[in-house]
Amino acid sequence: MKIILVCFAGMSTSLLVSRMEKVAAQRGIDSTILAMPATEIYDELDGADVVLLGPQARYALDEVKKEAEPKNIPVAVIDSILYGTMNGEAVLDMALGMVRK
Repeated sequence: MKIILVCFAGMSTSLLVSRMEKVAAQRGIDSTILAMPATEIYDELDGADVVLLGPQARYALDEVKKEAEPKNIPVAVIDSILYGTMNGEAVLDMALGMVRK
């Protein structure tokens, strides 16, 4: 499973990626989780299963959806509380739920 997290600068999102990777490993989920600014995701969209935007990157939602949805890649904004608490388990569950729909 390939998950792309969209951020503004990448610092806090990198911590969230680490927490998500830890939970995925504990669950035996084969995953690639990347954090990058919105301007850099387009090269990574191919093969992505889901794109999640950090609350600070909400401004890019329409633009990212425009590129991702024709490729059947679901896009959503991470809840600010989940993001603020760096709840890697809940954000991973969010991504998994989006792919299963």
